[in-house]
Amino acid sequence: MNISGFKEAIQKLSFFKNYSSLLVPAIIFLVGVLLFIPTQLMSSRLRERIARESVSTGRQVKSLSKNIVARDQWQIEQEYQQAYQRDANQAALLAKQSSQRELLSYKIFPEPKDTSTLIFKEFGQRYRGAIDELITRVNARDCPTESELQRNLQSSSGFSLRGGRGFAGRLSEVDTTITDVICKEKAQSASVYANPADLAGYEFWDEYQYFGRVEAIEDCWYWQLACWIIEDVADTIGALNSGSNSVFTSPVKRLLDISFAGDVMGGAKKGSASSPPAYVLSLGEGFAEPCTGRFTDDDIDVVHFNVVVVVGAKAVLPFMQQLCSAKEHRFSGSFGEEQERVYKHNQITVLESTISPVGREDTNHLLYRYGEDAVVELDLVCEYIFNKSGYDEIKPESIKKASKAAGD
Repeated sequence: MNISGFKEAIQKLSFFKNYSSLLVPAIIFLVGVLLFIPTQLMSSRLRERIARESVSTGRQVKSLSKNIVARDQWQIEQEYQQAYQRDANQAALLAKQSSQRELLSYKIFPEPKDTSTLIFKEFGQRYRGAIDELITRVNARDCPTESELQRNLQSSSGFSLRGGRGFAGRLSEVDTTITDVICKEKAQSASVYANPADLAGYEFWDEYQYFGRVEAIEDCWYWQLACWIIEDVADTIGALNSGSNSVFTSPVKRLLDISFAGDVMGGAKKGSASSPPAYVLSLGEGFAEPCTGRFTDDDIDVVHFNVVVVVGAKAVLPFMQQLCSAKEHRFSGSFGEEQERVYKHNQITVLESTISPVGREDTNHLLYRYGEDAVVELDLVCEYIFNKSGYDEIKPESIKKASKAAGD
């Protein structure tokens, strides 16, 4: 063996042995150097990405912060929903109350306990009495009757004829003057012209005949509806003529007619003084095809009626607006056993309107004095809504069945 080679190997071993403690740090340093370069490159890219995305996210956060929902927003929403529910409940309650009205008689609906037929005659008397009261309420009178004019003219003629036959030629002028004076006095003593006989049902109950219990109950029911509707028309006239004591100064000069679509199933489109209201059960019934599209269904009952008035030309729109406005009524329970309360109702919609000139020399207007203002005849076809929840408990069973059968 070569001695010098052996020595050399021993020396190398001694070198590694002497510096073996530096070997591990050297390797770590070398690895660190190898990792430092890519790490720096990756770190630079990461910083750029973070900067780019963080700015974008920051903008989004800032944008969202403008629409941030408050911590107590749920409470506000809850209050809103509760208020909405209260409004809906209040609307339903007002609709119900609108049809809870005072009755002419609490002995008949839905089924009378009294077997006497006198209760129906009593209803008729109360109906006529209610119409008379409405006429008085609006300070209404009619034009002079023929008997009134005849008495005055006879008295005047008898006095004038004593002057000789030659005076007879002037008699017509005198009579005309006297007639005009009497007519003007009538107009000055009333706020509006009206005759209860022109209102539906007034003459019907004066000549009422009993033909059976069921029919009598139904008559009373439909004429009760009529009374409520006529009352609304009278209240409209009273409101517009408030403060006026003379036809000359009143916006509403004369109430010509209130009638109902009787027997609409039979095709009659024009009511009469003896025609009671009838429920409109389809779009083809009643006085007119309703622009509202409403007819009797599970929630409401619909009635059509016709009202004709003479009004000042400037009062046409105010009359229609007042007719369709809210009005007050009193309610003492469906059977009259509760304390009286005051409710409001607003149930009228105008479906059609016709305006025509008034010929003051026409027979229908000859004895009426409307003043110097321009006047027109206003003919309205109207819709009246009854909410079933308000009065179904007192509606006669025969009428419920008839309406249901016709609707099926």
